[in-house]
Amino acid sequence: MNKSKKRNAKAKGKPRQPRKRTGVLFVASEAAPFIRTGGLGDVAGALPQALVKEGLDVRVVIPLYADIPDKLRQTLSFLTYTYVPLAWRNQYCGVYEGEANGVKYYFIDNEYYFKRGGLYGHYDDGERFAFFSKAVLEMLMLIDFHPAVIHCNDWQTALVPVFLDCFYRGNSIYSGIKTVYTIHNIEFQGQYDSYMTGDVLGIPDSRRSLLEYAGCCNYMKGGIECADRVTTVSPTYAGEIMDSYYAYGLEDILRNRAYKISGIINGIDVRDYDPMTDKALFAPYGLKDMSGKEVNKESVLRLISLQYVKTRPLIAMITRLTSQKGLDLLLSVAEELLAADVQLVVLGMGDWKYETRLKDLEHRYGNKLRVIINFSRDLASKLYAAADIFLMPSKFEPCGLSQMIAMRYGAVPVVRETGGLKDTVIPFNPETKEGVGYTFKTFNAQDMLGAIWRAVDAYYNNKEDWKRVVQNGMSRDFSWAASAKSYADLYKSLIK
Repeated sequence: MNKSKKRNAKAKGKPRQPRKRTGVLFVASEAAPFIRTGGLGDVAGALPQALVKEGLDVRVVIPLYADIPDKLRQTLSFLTYTYVPLAWRNQYCGVYEGEANGVKYYFIDNEYYFKRGGLYGHYDDGERFAFFSKAVLEMLMLIDFHPAVIHCNDWQTALVPVFLDCFYRGNSIYSGIKTVYTIHNIEFQGQYDSYMTGDVLGIPDSRRSLLEYAGCCNYMKGGIECADRVTTVSPTYAGEIMDSYYAYGLEDILRNRAYKISGIINGIDVRDYDPMTDKALFAPYGLKDMSGKEVNKESVLRLISLQYVKTRPLIAMITRLTSQKGLDLLLSVAEELLAADVQLVVLGMGDWKYETRLKDLEHRYGNKLRVIINFSRDLASKLYAAADIFLMPSKFEPCGLSQMIAMRYGAVPVVRETGGLKDTVIPFNPETKEGVGYTFKTFNAQDMLGAIWRAVDAYYNNKEDWKRVVQNGMSRDFSWAASAKSYADLYKSLIK
């Protein structure tokens, strides 16, 4: 750790007077490159970079987890400290700062809450992230940054707009701050016993209705109620969550707040996911020369001990093995699929029942199916590059990144028309030659199989169509530039 700013050099500072508000404070429970466990970490790492390129002053704040690699921790500097009131508690809060990829990061330090292995899944996660959310607001009294917008993400930071409205609006330092709250996955809402509202969060009785819903304290509900604008990570998902099938009990709240809800599709880091420069691949390739893709296919099949046949399509799934990802559909028609002249590789880990059933299938179809219960970024890249068809039959998918990565690597997606999959995978039209993949609508195994057969038929029997759909997908711009512009426009509309 940088010792140039010692803790006793400048302890708790005096609250600064408010200045003209500029910029955006992006609040998340994880952010690349410092720490990530999934898509949220990628978004919190990439979107602020893209917004900075749009000319905005965007800064990110996350907890100072013990799991942040030492190499990165050593680049951080101590800034200041304070104490955070949380109901009857008064907890220490250190603030560190660092920089990565042109973006300034702040880190909230409290060893009691964050010096643990793993980011989530602890018995007191509700209290940990309540502390983090309130510490973010307390930090603004002490740092030389006065954001016009605070952008919060998922249930772990949903309390920031709630605390802002309940405790800080009367302080001139916070006057005029607007809030944006993004729902990345509505399934996980931060639901706790209602005692949390008073005993842990300290919410006064007159404001308890902001959080309490269906007999519990619901953090996400509070974020939806209090934020000036609510976004989801795709336009289709913004509409879907108004329906009880997708809303996990929040449909009434969302319908009543529909006027402030919109969807902005995520992007991917096109520098990280580039078959011309990806060091994990056996050979580079691109639109102008696709020969390297076949080299990757042959090399990967040999690596995982499957026979290489140039004319046989390779179908890949790279996914968490959960019901959301459509594993039940795959398992119900797997034998019918594997009876055809195709090969299937599944890479991922998750629920034991899916791991077990897939491994049982592999035992019976070892010459056509390989199941790898693991996750490796290196192997995932290799598999994207090797695959001809990428299967993603999700029950719901707020945005999805895998289908965009697959297209970037020339693997044709077969997806269900839901959420971000519907927004990013336009079905191929043999008449106009437009479209980037093959889709199905209902969550039905035979419908999924029909979409796979359409893709396999094009692969075997219409090489011109197959070449075109591959090229269409690889030509799509999935960078963060368009998304960042949409977010920048949203922020500007709030500030006006």
